[in-house]
Amino acid sequence: MATVKSYTDLSQSKVLAKILPIESADMAYWKKSYLPSNYAVAAYQIEKLQKGFEPEDIEYIPCWSLAALFSVIPQEIFGGEYIINITEGIDNRWVLTYDHFENRNHSYYSLSIGADNLVDACVSMIEKLHERKML
Repeated sequence: MATVKSYTDLSQSKVLAKILPIESADMAYWKKSYLPSNYAVAAYQIEKLQKGFEPEDIEYIPCWSLAALFSVIPQEIFGGEYIINITEGIDNRWVLTYDHFENRNHSYYSLSIGADNLVDACVSMIEKLHERKML
């Protein structure tokens, strides 16, 4: 059975925090002793958790939901010549590829990613786009 993920794991979040604007994150891993280890909370909950703490006591790592990741990935590249295509491939593997706008048989394969779940595929695509300075 394929892995189901709703948001980035802690290691992915740390990488994306160096690449993406923090404002694009809609969740966070809140680091407080009274919460379970690596506890992810929605961004709107962070403000509630911060009440009663001094600013220096507040520590969290941004986290991205699948919806937030989709909002960061460009829908098109090269001036609209290639558009993102998201498909479920063989063995429940998700594939993100930029396909030519007019000729769907022509893809930009150097920007093609496959993963067992959409979150991992989106994170890999964001890393690849960042490496090529296309974000």
